[in-house]
Amino acid sequence: MTDKPRLYTSPSAFPNPQRVRLFLHEKGIADQFDEVIYDMAPGGEQRGWQHLKMNPWGETPTLRLADGGILSETTAIVRYLDQAFPGRRIMGETPMEQGLDAMWDTRIWVHILYRITTMFHVLHRGLGPKLELTHNPAWGEHCRKEALAHAGLVDRHLSDGRAWMLGGDAPTFSDITLATAVAFSKFPVCATPLDERFEHLDAFWRRWQERPAFRAAYADRSSGVAELDDRK
Repeated sequence: MTDKPRLYTSPSAFPNPQRVRLFLHEKGIADQFDEVIYDMAPGGEQRGWQHLKMNPWGETPTLRLADGGILSETTAIVRYLDQAFPGRRIMGETPMEQGLDAMWDTRIWVHILYRITTMFHVLHRGLGPKLELTHNPAWGEHCRKEALAHAGLVDRHLSDGRAWMLGGDAPTFSDITLATAVAFSKFPVCATPLDERFEHLDAFWRRWQERPAFRAAYADRSSGVAELDDRK
């Protein structure tokens, strides 16, 4: 048992743990957690028995609470954190905001970020045999097309001049998911930079880069994206 909850993550190149990390900084509670960053390539530390005892799926992020309770899956972790800790409700203040944020987050995760993540995994074998189990370039290219098609729909949603997905003054969790999707789209293996392809996603990406939470979340300079890792 530890004094602080312990969060098991991966470097900022990996989007799901990065969604949680960006959430923690945006919520202002990152310093209340001990973070364990696994070496993903080529060791696949999260697939070792020590982590599998906590999370049999062998994925990050995993949250171990101070009382020994375990939570995994990104949305489950941030939903708990949003309710359990004081501060701005990142996932929406009102029932309607929460519903809209969940709607947009699901759309972005399923149709854009997950497509890009799948593309990354099936286009190369760089993470080794523990993680890269299937090589399927044709499926990777299909996922690229799907991600681009749905990114176009999100770009259209942002075209009315809104800064964030729900139209408020501050980003919600769906914005965090979209920001990590844009970042991962720029990873060299993925090579599908959404900010270069869509006007309003470009403006959205630049807004995020000005936020202190965003800068803190990518401070490890391990995203694999030169504009983030080389930033002064």
